[in-house]
Amino acid sequence: MSAVAILYAGLAAALFGLGLISVVLHRSPLRRLLGINVMGLGVFTALLYPGPVEGSGPDPVPHALVITGLVVAVAGTALGLSLIRRAGIGQDGI
Repeated sequence: MSAVAILYAGLAAALFGLGLISVVLHRSPLRRLLGINVMGLGVFTALLYPGPVEGSGPDPVPHALVITGLVVAVAGTALGLSLIRRAGIGQDGI
């Protein structure tokens, strides 16, 4: 593995781990929602660097999946925020 692949793998694992800690340890729904978003960023980071194939350019399929995933994540975050606000929980701050 190259140094860049190790850097991407470490960054993806760190982002996923931080998000998982936030989801498990915090009771606030807003912090849990943000933790889920950070976990998603870790997955997207892992997908962005699968490593080039010998003699060819980067594979466009993982990049298309990440772009689609970002759109879905934004929509899911908006839905989650509206549900948190409508339920009236988390009004005491973060």
